Amino acid sequence: MKKIGLLFLLVTSMGFAQEIALLKYNGGGDWYANPTSLPNLIKFANQTINTNIKAKPATVEPGSPDIFGYPFVHMTGHGNVVFSDADIVNLRNYLLSGGFLHVDDNYGMDQYIRREIKRIFPNQDLIEIPGNHAIFQKPNVFASGLPKIHEHDNKRPQAFGIFVENRLVLLYTFECDLGDGWEDPEVHNDPKDVREKALKMGANILNYIFNN
Repeated sequence: MKKIGLLFLLVTSMGFAQEIALLKYNGGGDWYANPTSLPNLIKFANQTINTNIKAKPATVEPGSPDIFGYPFVHMTGHGNVVFSDADIVNLRNYLLSGGFLHVDDNYGMDQYIRREIKRIFPNQDLIEIPGNHAIFQKPNVFASGLPKIHEHDNKRPQAFGIFVENRLVLLYTFECDLGDGWEDPEVHNDPKDVREKALKMGANILNYIFNN
């Protein structure tokens, strides 16, 4: 069994809470955007899909060996992203070892993160994930794929992925702003149904990580 899968099988069987992390990256982009998003997603998932995730997410750097302790790492922001060569090697090893990276473009990150993803997987292209993929089907059904949370450029929301041996290891959500939808209600004043869509999609991502 792969390193990450074995570690978290043992942790889960012993009854310990799982832990997820936020990626702290260099380049000047605001990696710390949406500070209430992950805690709210964790609370929602623990209440609705029977996960057992620690209430406070960790913070981890892309070049740190600590990243191998988290089955799910979330990344967001509005601006530039720069990974060092060592970061690239560590992230690639993490993803090939069973880890999962969710990149949520908070508007303005797209050109930078695409460049860095290409450095992590130079021989692979991001593939748009169809609406019939498992990540859109369980436990909440999103028949049309990724939901639209914020308008921005009024483009359709798209979910892109990197697959390794048919396993989705990197999810890039674009023109969607899931993380904004996970934040406290007063931050963006999103309607209740919009926040619920965002949280349900986030729960689907976590369900995919912990059950596949």
